[in-house]
Amino acid sequence: MNLIQRLWNASIRTRAFLRRRMPTNILLDKIPTRRGLKWGIPAMLLGGIYVFAAAMCITLIEHGWSGWLYLLFALLLWNGLKFLFMGPWSLILLLRVRRQEARARKRNRATPTHVATASAE
Repeated sequence: MNLIQRLWNASIRTRAFLRRRMPTNILLDKIPTRRGLKWGIPAMLLGGIYVFAAAMCITLIEHGWSGWLYLLFALLLWNGLKFLFMGPWSLILLLRVRRQEARARKRNRATPTHVATASAE
């Protein structure tokens, strides 16, 4: 097995682990479900908190703290941007689902009910 293939496999395993185990990824996977769509806007607020914490890391670094805070900054910024993006995306998904549900209700109302009662007799 060559080096590129090993790196590819390692990245796939790492992504799968992070997708299953990291709290932010677990939450972001639950939002696009039908029950979770209502949590898109509160998730944006959480994203704002993450971005604020990332800005605080930069402020601390500028005031002489360790450069290792850049790693925390990157993690906080990445998670914050994911949550900020999920808010509008969940609204788009919610509108799509509501439109599909309205079409289904309209179709059910248009279906004649006498067909079902005639077969029951």
